[in-house]
Amino acid sequence: MRTNWKFAVTVAATVLTGVAGAGVAQASSAGSAAPSACRPANHIAKITAGPASAGHRHYRVTLTAPRGYESCKLAGSPTDVRFSNRGSEIGVTAGHYGSQATVVTFGPGQPVHFDIQVPNTGRTTAATEASFTLRAPDGEIPGTSVAEGEFTVATGTLIGPVQRGA
Repeated sequence: MRTNWKFAVTVAATVLTGVAGAGVAQASSAGSAAPSACRPANHIAKITAGPASAGHRHYRVTLTAPRGYESCKLAGSPTDVRFSNRGSEIGVTAGHYGSQATVVTFGPGQPVHFDIQVPNTGRTTAATEASFTLRAPDGEIPGTSVAEGEFTVATGTLIGPVQRGA
């Protein structure tokens, strides 16, 4: 019986040491890869007025990522775009324009932007926030990003594809 007890204790200690070691290895290997800049919680988005064009106002949504995040790939126009003014949702549905296939790299030191194109119809609504879902080359990135700034929207508002640069 004593031999069986020693054997059981030795096996248990070996198994526990192996499990503890595996947990540490997984934590260190998982911790070595930085979180993606494309995740909504890992970037900052601001809306600023852009230069107008014939018949349209333009607003630029610029995304920046702080240091410590891994670069990622984005493509096309954001989806599920919603606009609000001081917390109240505005019932304007946005379409999209431009190439939806161009891929850009986004991350620390690699800002990107997209355009909100608003027709000059005279019937615009003030907005302070846009929420949206970013797209990767192979589908949507989970979660909702939010950009803030003073801008207007109207029926016929379009969202351009993500492009390099601020």
